[in-house]
Amino acid sequence: MELKSDNLKLIFGIKLKQLRKEKGLSLKEFASKTNLSISYISEIESGKKYPQIKKIIHLASALGVSYDELVSPKVNEETNPVTAFMKSPIFQEFPFQMFGFTLNDVVDLMKDSPKSAAALIRTLTEIGEMYDMKVEQFFFAALRSYQKMHNNYFDEIEIAADIFLRELNWPSNEPLNYDILAQTIESKYHCQIDESTISRFPELQSFRSIRIDGHPPRLLINARLMPPQKAFILGHEMAYEYLKMKERPMTSSWLKVESFDQVLNNFKASYFAGALLIPRDRLVEDLKRFFQNPVWNPDAFVKLMDQFDSTPEMFMYRLTQLIPKYLNLNEIYFLRFNNVPGTDHFQLTKELNMTRYFVPHGIGLNEHYCHRWLSIKLLQQLANLQVHNNTPHVLADIQRSTFIDSEAEFITISLVRPLVLSEKTNSCVTIGFLIDSEFKKRVRFHDDPSIPTAQVNETCERCSLKDCRERAAEPQLYEKQKKLEMREQALIQLVNEIKRNS
Repeated sequence: MELKSDNLKLIFGIKLKQLRKEKGLSLKEFASKTNLSISYISEIESGKKYPQIKKIIHLASALGVSYDELVSPKVNEETNPVTAFMKSPIFQEFPFQMFGFTLNDVVDLMKDSPKSAAALIRTLTEIGEMYDMKVEQFFFAALRSYQKMHNNYFDEIEIAADIFLRELNWPSNEPLNYDILAQTIESKYHCQIDESTISRFPELQSFRSIRIDGHPPRLLINARLMPPQKAFILGHEMAYEYLKMKERPMTSSWLKVESFDQVLNNFKASYFAGALLIPRDRLVEDLKRFFQNPVWNPDAFVKLMDQFDSTPEMFMYRLTQLIPKYLNLNEIYFLRFNNVPGTDHFQLTKELNMTRYFVPHGIGLNEHYCHRWLSIKLLQQLANLQVHNNTPHVLADIQRSTFIDSEAEFITISLVRPLVLSEKTNSCVTIGFLIDSEFKKRVRFHDDPSIPTAQVNETCERCSLKDCRERAAEPQLYEKQKKLEMREQALIQLVNEIKRNS
């Protein structure tokens, strides 16, 4: 990947500072030899300025190197991993500013100790290669961290959705429907909606939508989708137009992630769509009333979702946005598992953990997730119903989960359904709440004795529980860790005995 101009400044600054130090020159001495000010040289070394040709000649002469050698982006072996990292998509696209850093801040950490920085970067690079980590995985991890920093609530998007609804003269407590969204997109933004074209391409049947730029632009929607899903796609499209976001993927499912801005804008568009279709104030009030029930009622929970004409994922993810803000329940997590009925493979396809505890994580992890988790149980239950041709549109359930080797206890609520576009695939979305004093105050059914309980862990490979009927794999990683601990204890014992006898 070619270096951007800002990164050329940074590399030039790293190189200049390194050569100056090799010559044993202080900033003051170097400024005197080059007839340049100390502040100007400092700005060059920090990557803020790139000097003119005449000044580069003076700098090169003072350092005893040629002009070509100084301006070349090639560096010595000591700083090569640093510059290689700066050329990488991760460095050039990573949203440092979202976490209060600039590129210069990151480079400043590298410049003062290039050998240590290079060693760290080599280590991180090797870890990434070992686990076959892609650039987009770093982007999605950065997005999740950004969401956690804000408790997954973004007031500016909520306000934008409120203003949009007022401009349409639409009641703020009523979900926006497909017809109004379609009419607005076609009349105001001159985008054609096409529900027939995707069906002519078998290879594209898994896409919910495809956006094709042109005059006019066309939004292709998969006709097999349910009405709430089609409405969400229109709300998602409306977000790009209304919020004036340019960087975007062409398809609803990621084919290729080209930049972090694409990832961030896609998240904002989804958030905006959720705010249009599931009104904030109405849901919060309905949820408060539901939580005041003394016993858990799955039918009432499904009814709460259905009144917003929502899919389980849209509804549950909207809950993760509003519950921390308006109910002060901050220790929550969201999981989405997929499963092909009849198989024992459960794939974690989406996660957001805003708790202090480890829950199933690691999308693509080649381990067996604990089958005691409600998500897994509910997927198995739906698969059994499908064998007997009894497929409900959605199943809801609840479980009190206690972590093995921990006192942390969660209430988990799950919704499961068959997917529309992925044949023979079921999907389960789950929200977990840490049972703390705030949760007990907000949720009356927290102590409902009818709620089943279970001890859970992350994966079978890491679990110490013996005689587990649900175990899907041997505890290899747990046993490996225990053996390591025993060897460490034996080594300590050996050293202590020798010291006592010497």
